[in-house]
Amino acid sequence: MLVFLLLGHAPWVLVLTLAVALYLTVVELRELRPHYVWWFWWLLLVVMTHFVGYLILRGYVLARRLQTRG
Repeated sequence: MLVFLLLGHAPWVLVLTLAVALYLTVVELRELRPHYVWWFWWLLLVVMTHFVGYLILRGYVLARRLQTRG
């Protein structure tokens, strides 16, 4: 996303996918109910890394769920 900020424009498809990734991040975080600092950290990670950051969050959520079960 940094490249698009430097260039001054971003394709609408990338902006749309970033919005969807942020929405899905908020949905996951509402279920986890972390401290507000973690909210900020995860949202910032998703903004900076885009969809890869969201996939990292999904892996983290899966690991926590497996840990609480076992």
